[in-house]
Amino acid sequence: MKKGKIAEKSPVMMEMEPGTYWWCRCGLSKNQPFCDGSHKVTDFTPMEVKIDTKRTVFWCRCKQTDNPPFCDGTHKTL
Repeated sequence: MKKGKIAEKSPVMMEMEPGTYWWCRCGLSKNQPFCDGSHKVTDFTPMEVKIDTKRTVFWCRCKQTDNPPFCDGTHKTL
């Protein structure tokens, strides 16, 4: 699968409330790690992520992870 543009070479840790979130796959969003609609000029679509319980999440911002939308440490090799 094609991977998006590197937005940052580090994840972002966030305390997330239960809900539905849209993770940016293209890397163009100005609202990283979430979608702002910038993908509309690409072949990418955002990834729907459902959080069921309040928890800490490490969101991938390099867009190269093999465990989207979560960081798997790939940014360390870029």
